Amino acid sequence: MNTVLVVDDTPSQLELVSKYLRDSGYSVIIASDAKDGLNKALEYKPDLVITDVVMPGMSGFELCRSLKKNPDTEKLPIIICSSKNQELDRLWALKQGADAYVTKPFTREQLIRAVKSVVA
Repeated sequence: MNTVLVVDDTPSQLELVSKYLRDSGYSVIIASDAKDGLNKALEYKPDLVITDVVMPGMSGFELCRSLKKNPDTEKLPIIICSSKNQELDRLWALKQGADAYVTKPFTREQLIRAVKSVVA
């Protein structure tokens, strides 16, 4: 079973993404901000990170860069999940090292398709 770290500062979004993942057979770890997400990624070594972009303190883009710069997490697949739906946002996310970009609102199928596309 793959373990997914979900990072989002909105409790309802954390719950929705976690439910979709658990219903699809994934184990889920949650973090309510990017700094907590960074610590949990290093501690638990998940198979994938799904992160929001706009969060207090550290953004999802900064989290992505930090994970990709660390030798322990540089190969960790990252999906950015954001309400920012401009092509420029998607391109910037990929430039930061994200492996996929999903815009909110999304369906369970869209999220799981993105997960399967980045986790072998």
